[in-house]
Formats: sequence, structure tokens, C-alpha cells
Amino acid sequence: MHLPALRSPQATATMVAIGLAAAVAAAAFTAVLARQARPGAVAAVAPTGEVCLVAPSLAYDPASGLDRFAARPVPAEARCPVCGMFPARSPRWAAQLIYRGGDVHFFDSPLSLHLFLADVPRYASGRGRADVAVSYVTDHAGGGWIDAQGAYYVHGSPEAGPMRAGNLPAFATLAAAQAFAAARGGRVVMASQIDAALLRSLDTRSVHRH
Repeated sequence: MHLPALRSPQATATMVAIGLAAAVAAAAFTAVLARQARPGAVAAVAPTGEVCLVAPSLAYDPASGLDRFAARPVPAEARCPVCGMFPARSPRWAAQLIYRGGDVHFFDSPLSLHLFLADVPRYASGRGRADVAVSYVTDHAGGGWIDAQGAYYVHGSPEAGPMRAGNLPAFATLAAAQAFAAARGGRVVMASQIDAALLRSLDTRSVHRH
């Protein structure tokens, strides 16, 4: 005659704990299925750590009195199509781009503008670099709008822009850019020198594809 082996109190407690855990897991799974079975229910999706934001361009307003391709004040509600920030909150860094049709995109920094120009279709579906009529950046020294292609930028200074990283502060004159670099560090570059390698070194965003 064989008698069943006796379990120790520790083994019994362990088996009870395992049973309770399995019951809780089963109940949770059943609850999820029940919620998803309701009419109109949306299945839960795990967050990916990225948010895809599409910031539309803003139309030209003839009643503004401004020339179609003149720099415009940054509206409070405008958002940067590259990072989603509000350029009006960082006026010393703001930039803008105007298309041939008169629509405008605003940017939180010269860096975001140049990232956009390097790959226009990525951020503005159906548009290309040839659709861009003119672009402007804010003179970091004087605060006015200046042509982005003729501006002088300082790369490598500790000056933190809206993204808390190097954002290529822009200047209207070479002398102003050199004075800034002498005082704050970095080197002066022109728009033609802002290439893909330099942009990659400054772009701290996670990989993002629209």
C-alpha cells in the first residue's frame, strides 16, 4: 500500500500562492476581453514612446497688409512641424518658411527649420524643396527677421535653445556671430555649411517617421 507523500507547510503555501496568481491573471484577461467586446470599444495599444504630430501650414491673409513673401508675426497657436513646440514662446529662436503659394510654416529654432529644409516631404506631405519661396530666422542679437540663407550661425556653443540643445543661434552680420562665438564658444557657419552630418550631430529627437 502506497501512501501519498506529505507536503511541507512551505510547499503548500507556495502552491497556494501560485494558484492565487493564476486566478488573478485569468480574471484580468477576462476583463480585457469583456471590455473589447463592448460595442464601440477600442483595443488598448501599448505606447511606443513617440507621438506623431502633423502641424499644418497657415494660409496667407491678404488683409494683413503684408507682402505675400514677407516675414510674418508668429501666431500663439502655431506649432513647429518638426518638434511640435510653440515657436511664439521662444521669440529669440523662432524661424519661418513661406511657400510659393503664400502658406507659411513656423519653427521653434533655426535647427528645426534646417531639419525641415533637408527633407521637406517628410514633414509636409505633397511638398518639396522647390515649393519653398523664402525662409527666415530671428537675429539672435537684434530680434528682427533675417533671410535664413544669408544668415550667420554659431555651431557648438553652450547656448541652449527651446529643445535644451544646440539650436544654431542666427545673426544678421558676421561680426555679430563672431563676437557671440568669442564670448560663448563655438564656430561660425553659413547656411551652405549646415549639411546632413552637422544636422545629425544636433538632432536629439528619437527616430520618427511620418
